[in-house]
Amino acid sequence: MSERFAFTLIETDGGARLGEIATPRGKIRTPAFMPVGTAATVKAVYTDQLKAAGVDVVLANTYHLMLRPGAERIARLGGLHAFMRWDRPILTDSGGFQVMSLAKLRKITDEGVAFQSHIDGAAHLLTPERAVEVQCLLGADIQMQLDECVALPACREDIERAVDRSLAWAERGKRIFDGLASPGQALFGIVQGGTDAGLRARSADTLVAMDFAGYAVGGLAVGESQGAMLDTFELTARRLPAHKPRYLMGVGTPLDLIEAVARGADMFDCVLPTRSGRHGQAFTWAGKVNLKNAGHAEDARPLDPASSCPASRDYSRAYLHHLVKSQEYLAAMLLSWTNVAFYQELMAAMRAAIAEGRFAAWAAQMKARLGSMEPDP
Repeated sequence: MSERFAFTLIETDGGARLGEIATPRGKIRTPAFMPVGTAATVKAVYTDQLKAAGVDVVLANTYHLMLRPGAERIARLGGLHAFMRWDRPILTDSGGFQVMSLAKLRKITDEGVAFQSHIDGAAHLLTPERAVEVQCLLGADIQMQLDECVALPACREDIERAVDRSLAWAERGKRIFDGLASPGQALFGIVQGGTDAGLRARSADTLVAMDFAGYAVGGLAVGESQGAMLDTFELTARRLPAHKPRYLMGVGTPLDLIEAVARGADMFDCVLPTRSGRHGQAFTWAGKVNLKNAGHAEDARPLDPASSCPASRDYSRAYLHHLVKSQEYLAAMLLSWTNVAFYQELMAAMRAAIAEGRFAAWAAQMKARLGSMEPDP
């Protein structure tokens, strides 16, 4: 295994990129989708199932782990990898988005974010320095700077203020990271700016000059249209160095992933696969299936007989429908496993298509196939 963090761009096909991230805990094949393990667990899925599905890296949440059980406690217990029994790479977010969306009370200043825990109301101060300190205590392989994310639509003045503050926090976070990080750990800067091309350009150019190990594009999929999200990402990606990974945060549906990969995205995370599984929805190569629908009550077919995932291959739709309607725990477990595996199969198919120079044709075929989904309930 590599003792340092490094990104290798292996092949390009149009805007799509095939690559590999080397970390001390293993390689991450890109384009990569990271299942979200908010509180040191991908909800309803065992770590062994994640590995069997081909997951190279998971995401964990700084805000939630800082509040419970606490970063210092996890460090005393051997770090997050040992704590959750996952020996492959972990990426942690900065906690900023959760502070903005979950905290009972919060006050944002140039120093950081003062807030009350949504769990017990205890007062906390999350600064750029503390965000990095928490992530280093957790032992995360890839870490995020603290940033301010503004929900869209928003006025330009608010977005510009968040960009300026996030850039100042990036500089402070990088300074403390350089002193605290272990060999092989990496810190990413986060580009903000809403859908304003000028603000995105200024944010990206300033962060590139700071020379982060990689770059995330944040502040998207927060209320804008899919077209605006994709256009903004594409414009931003053009300003980011080709030899470093590009992470589109919080995205998304299978169609979102295909479109974003076509525009140069390397990494993704989203709660959609597991959240959908907990609500009776399964992703398959024929589209999305809503197991709540009564039409599945006597359907003996599996979700997908050709799937590599036992949950999708070995259980009938009738049985899965029964579990969902009965609100059995096993429903969430089997459907979350199914969806995590499907997302990994989707990323593997994209990597193969890029390697073989047929990504555009593959993407057109997949978009036509995956667009024929059952409607959401």
